[in-house]
Amino acid sequence: MDKPRPEKVATVAEIAAKMSATSTMFVSEYRGLTVGNLADLRRSLRNAGAEHKVYKNTLARLAAVETGNSALVDLLVGPSALTFVDGDAAAVAKVLREFAKTNPLLVLKGGALSGAALSAKDVEALADLPPRDVLLAQFAGALQAPLVKTAGLLQALPRNMAYGLKALIDQKAAA
Repeated sequence: MDKPRPEKVATVAEIAAKMSATSTMFVSEYRGLTVGNLADLRRSLRNAGAEHKVYKNTLARLAAVETGNSALVDLLVGPSALTFVDGDAAAVAKVLREFAKTNPLLVLKGGALSGAALSAKDVEALADLPPRDVLLAQFAGALQAPLVKTAGLLQALPRNMAYGLKALIDQKAAA
């Protein structure tokens, strides 16, 4: 059996390093997109905290198996590109979906999120999520609501007692 060429071994190692460094990856098909379109997509993804790379499917499959991301193996068919997410996965999914709307030649195939396989519909659902900051604000609001109600109730007791005493004093003064 022939020994793999050092360039291919280095490429598999590079892909494996990127897969190990991120918890979220998306796979898309770029057949028919121009170089300019791909450059625009890469720029948009870079601004969202992601890197969009095209590798040979065979090398990407080897790296996926090596890093335990076997869920990606079935998606790496045809002209595929990998998007490695470094920041907010929902924001990156949103960028990919918006780009696919304006450039129907970009097809979202799926991906992996923390080792779990994502279908194309899962990526769409992820794109529908609000940004991370909004989710955190909603969560904080949900935690704060019962505390605000409790504080209001605790304030109401002495306030109502004061109103009752004032009414009693006014009643005694009037009589």
